[in-house]
Amino acid sequence: MTHTYNISGMTCNTCQTKVQDLLSKVDGVKNVSIDLAKGTTDIEMTSHISTAILKAALQDHPKYQLSETAPTPVVSAYSFEEEKKSWFETYKPILLIFVYITAISIIAAISIDHLDITQALRIFMAGFFITFSFFKMLDLNGFADSYSMYDIVAKNFRQWGYIYAFVELALGLAYVANFQPGIINYITLAVMSVSIIGVLQSVMNKRKIKCACLGAVFNLPMSTVTIVEDTLMIAMSIAMLILMR
Repeated sequence: MTHTYNISGMTCNTCQTKVQDLLSKVDGVKNVSIDLAKGTTDIEMTSHISTAILKAALQDHPKYQLSETAPTPVVSAYSFEEEKKSWFETYKPILLIFVYITAISIIAAISIDHLDITQALRIFMAGFFITFSFFKMLDLNGFADSYSMYDIVAKNFRQWGYIYAFVELALGLAYVANFQPGIINYITLAVMSVSIIGVLQSVMNKRKIKCACLGAVFNLPMSTVTIVEDTLMIAMSIAMLILMR
């Protein structure tokens, strides 16, 4: 069953993510979809949850006030976007980033007679981590809120969201400097392997939540694209470890 409620006090995407996170933690809540412009939320429940319980979930943040509203047809925020946008338009930001980084990596690693695969991979990973950490740094609070909704570490330790952004930056700079490549690749393998667990769980459970890969700047839905992104970095770190032998 799904019920629609009014929520006042939300002024930005960070507010939206925070309210969505708080309501998602209520027992029995299956999915939370918020329309920031209208100030409403559609809450899908496994069984009926009283309004009082939902209000209690927001009590530590008094500026967010939840109230009942007349039932309306339920339209997910993300499915609404998907109806208006094609797959390419939805994921255009992340696709362009990958194209740009790939082109730069190949150009920088190619010489007169051959392509240095190891160097191309190193440059790609440097560009990937630095670019993605940049977008996370634009709104660290928003990223931490989004990340805590699905990452297995950030769910229990929200500060990991802040730390993770700097870990990505540090890994990017380490790849640029070619600093301790063996150790850095093992760290990348470990970090990305842990990160992909929460992504897989969310996609397999068909949770309609925001992907935090590009921070809170772009409204990208969690999908198999996110799995491919994390899997690619895991595969590249393994490939570099093999090539280094």
